Amino acid sequence: MRATIIHAPRDIRVEDRPDPVLRLPGDAVVRVTAACVCGSDLWPYRGVRAVEHPHAIGHEFVGVVEAVGADVATVAVGDLVVAPWAVSCGECPQCRNGVQVACEHRASWGGSDEDGFPVDAGQGERVRVPMADGTLVPVPGVSDPDEPLLKSLLTLSDVMGTGHHAALAARVGPGRSVVVVGDGAVGLCGVLAARRLGAERIIAMSRHEDRAEIARQFGATDVVAERGQAAAEKVRELLGGVLADSVLECVGTSESMDQALRCTRPGGSLGFVGVPAGGAELPIGLLFSKNISVGGGAASTRAYLPELLADVLSGAIEPGLVFDAVMPLEDAAEAYAAMDERRAIKVMLRPARVG
Repeated sequence: MRATIIHAPRDIRVEDRPDPVLRLPGDAVVRVTAACVCGSDLWPYRGVRAVEHPHAIGHEFVGVVEAVGADVATVAVGDLVVAPWAVSCGECPQCRNGVQVACEHRASWGGSDEDGFPVDAGQGERVRVPMADGTLVPVPGVSDPDEPLLKSLLTLSDVMGTGHHAALAARVGPGRSVVVVGDGAVGLCGVLAARRLGAERIIAMSRHEDRAEIARQFGATDVVAERGQAAAEKVRELLGGVLADSVLECVGTSESMDQALRCTRPGGSLGFVGVPAGGAELPIGLLFSKNISVGGGAASTRAYLPELLADVLSGAIEPGLVFDAVMPLEDAAEAYAAMDERRAIKVMLRPARVG
């Protein structure tokens, strides 16, 4: 099969890899119908995180089950499934508490499982999925989605659930004012999540009209281009002299965290989901003096998948609008470059082989 391999910063190649096979009774093999590049994939691509050796990459995919192990009970051959970005067993205390990213038996896409068997990554043609019952979510009543639906299903593997996680951590709810820092796919999904949870005023931070337009479609009432203290002052102006009740930090840099804190009112809440890229440490003194509540972290998108899937299938939300480019898997290097250079918000990759 063909799969995307990162060799070094800015060195993405699509290469031949062995086809996956069932290794354990709880495994499934999934033929990937759509995958994508995540903003967090850009950290190793840019050299912010070390690439110590060539390895498969990609943690978001949708596909069709081709084979299942003897113990698999919740998915069957032929099912269309969404794979969340973290592999989880579904049975340990952490999974039962909805924190699948801390699963006691967690495996990583492109890494290995606890038995030492390799696990394929999502940006490829096929994937062996360990702990399939705890990980995969079947899409009821759908076998061959059109492209808009496929895009929305793909967001449920990561970015829509991550934006939702940020909104929950920031205590978004009816009547609340919300600021979203970050206009990538996660930030835009955070806007959509805030609208879905009933926020009254949603301010998206963006300097790019294409991204701002999607934010407006998702429910943003205002778009702010300013940065730093100027952004906070603009928020204060828009909200009649106060700062935001809830702020979503969806980037992961020191600058984005500083801006998020500046926009949070005393007694407000901040939800952070931007993968830390260094320097985003929280100023405890500020949190103490302003009584700001902070929550968030890596999103257990598996926990949110059933409710968000229902809204996608009903047409209540269309998070797939964050995909503004579709490329064949063989063009993965160009997909990374397009997102790195901000020529694309998020790129969906389609494997060429379907048999």
